[in-house]
Amino acid sequence: MAVSGRFVALLALGLVPVVLLGSTAAGAYLALGCWLVFCCVLGAIDLLAASSPRRVALERMLPGRVRLGETVTATIFVTNLGARRLHGTLRDGWEPSAGASRSRLPLDVPQGERRILTLPLTPRRRGSRRSEFVTIRAAGPLGLWSRQATLAAPAELHVLPPFHSRKHLASRLARLRELDGSTPVMVRGEGTEFDSLREYVAGDDVRSIDWRATARTSVAARAGSGIMVRTWRPERDRRVVIVIDTGRASAARIADEPRLDTAFEAALLLAALADRGGDRVDVLAFDRRVRARVTGAKGPALLSRTVTALADVRPELIETDWSAIPAQVRAITHRHALVVLLTDASAPGSTMGLLAALPQLASSHTVVVGSVRDPRIEELASRREGVEAFYEAAAAERALLDTSRVAEAVRMSGAGVVSAPPADLPPAIADRYLALKASGRL
Repeated sequence: MAVSGRFVALLALGLVPVVLLGSTAAGAYLALGCWLVFCCVLGAIDLLAASSPRRVALERMLPGRVRLGETVTATIFVTNLGARRLHGTLRDGWEPSAGASRSRLPLDVPQGERRILTLPLTPRRRGSRRSEFVTIRAAGPLGLWSRQATLAAPAELHVLPPFHSRKHLASRLARLRELDGSTPVMVRGEGTEFDSLREYVAGDDVRSIDWRATARTSVAARAGSGIMVRTWRPERDRRVVIVIDTGRASAARIADEPRLDTAFEAALLLAALADRGGDRVDVLAFDRRVRARVTGAKGPALLSRTVTALADVRPELIETDWSAIPAQVRAITHRHALVVLLTDASAPGSTMGLLAALPQLASSHTVVVGSVRDPRIEELASRREGVEAFYEAAAAERALLDTSRVAEAVRMSGAGVVSAPPADLPPAIADRYLALKASGRL
């Protein structure tokens, strides 16, 4: 049972005799008591006349998946199975991070009929957003007292990473097609895999001339130069292993975005690009145990499985066990691969485990460490107005020095470093992949 504001206002009317007749008048208290009994009886009659909130049938219609930041509509079908008109309020019990625009919906369903209620949802966090119950408050004809019941109506919305870095994919695919020779350029793309023979044209690298093929060319076929050159294309069917650090360092927020979410953006862009480049992509989220793993997927299934696997991954407030990473990579592939480690590489103290594991990885694979750089540190380092600004600049310079020391240590271990602000890190890692593919280092 629930009491409405109307009932409270009705009770307040009973104070009028007390105010008019005085607080010491016996008649005032008698009138107040009679008014209280009258209101309670009236409320009880109103409650009995209200429809039962349990005599309803609930059905839900909800998209199974949505990207973070997008808006979907949750639909509830309410069928009145009772003998009276159902009038009141429905509250859908979504958790706050589901981003419901309002929590209560007006409800008016005649006997035996069905009504459709819609609730826009704009999720603010990744992962599974759930609603387990629906609460219905059925008001009486006078709106004084209401019946209330909480009914089980489970629903789940899977919120996927937003993949904002998708906007960089078209330009990187165009560069990949140039490398692969799929676009009309004068020379074939760089690479180390032999593709075909063709006649020499001005601008070709003379080192690509195939003198044996030139000698085998018949005199009749030498209408042109008669000199044959080899064309090359980037290697295909190579392995790309993306390792995402989900330890405590991934929980830090850089430019109002968790470091882990930036790593997801970089992983999705690189996975999409490498898959279009004909390479096999595997994704691993790890700290002290595997939080998500995607292996053996290609084409559209790769991105679909990756975003689904990463949606529920959260930063764990524990130190990442970097000594286990080489074994995890070996479990995925024994072949030479491009291993991209998306982690924090800014503080010497927190990267000791990473630096210890890099030589073992770099001895068998091409390793790239991707790290988010905080643009505010560079901004603070350039400030010089006032004493407080000088201290902040000194601390920022020390942080930049530590980052450069870690980057140099990573390079000395045989790995490469890509460090950029959150918005620039995904395309920067994609560019490093294209550069490695063009030079034949994969």
